[in-house]
Amino acid sequence: MLAGDVVYAGVEPSALFRSEDGGGTFELVRGLWDHEHRPHWTPGGGGQMIHTILPHPTDSRRITVAMSTGGVYRTEDGGKSWTASNRGISAGFLPDEEPEFGQCVHKVAMHPARPERFFLQNHGGVYRSDDDAKTWKSIAGGLPNDFGFAMVVHPTEPDTVYNFPLVADVLRFPPEGRCRVYRSEDAGETWTGLGNGLPDKGFYAGVLRDGMCVDARDGIYFGTRSGEVWAGPDGGDTWHQVAAHLPDVLCVRAQVV
Repeated sequence: MLAGDVVYAGVEPSALFRSEDGGGTFELVRGLWDHEHRPHWTPGGGGQMIHTILPHPTDSRRITVAMSTGGVYRTEDGGKSWTASNRGISAGFLPDEEPEFGQCVHKVAMHPARPERFFLQNHGGVYRSDDDAKTWKSIAGGLPNDFGFAMVVHPTEPDTVYNFPLVADVLRFPPEGRCRVYRSEDAGETWTGLGNGLPDKGFYAGVLRDGMCVDARDGIYFGTRSGEVWAGPDGGDTWHQVAAHLPDVLCVRAQVV
């Protein structure tokens, strides 16, 4: 993740590195590495890694990260100290279903025009925070399921977000085998399934956390674990396939040229 000339890299097991020379050299962010919660963080099904890094667009001291498992953590002093920010996020696989930390957060998204608002896909649960990640509320109503990995914010519309719901942690494909991207244009209050041009049956592949993205205009793209890449150039109203027969698609990025 780039923040001006500074580059952040999240690795496994739940470590954050910072470079101030464009990635030439890196230094461990010790404030997070030495956090008192570290001994209690445990690997999720995909490992124990920091997968989401969101620097504040105007204050370089403020950074939000997310990890599986551990949850959301934030710093306001450039990484010297970190605070767990998971209030309201459930962890149904733990005895305490709303712990201070330990949630298996899959992805967090933020729009630079609204840096106090975050959208989150959890291991069971879809959430929004309107108070700089201090508290979270469920926005899963209107989605067919609340498990998944991808969460993307529209490049110019902070209230528009995209999600790709899957059945469950042990059934990682869309409900009823119908390939659908879900879009909300009111910050998650309501959702619309987008499937014009996508497979309507027999689709049993998932989309990983970095497998969906938007371009600088209105295009949205996703890749699947069955090696397909799909494009929705009009915000997802219509779709067409742009690649097939690839290995697992781990990451999709698009650039307008």
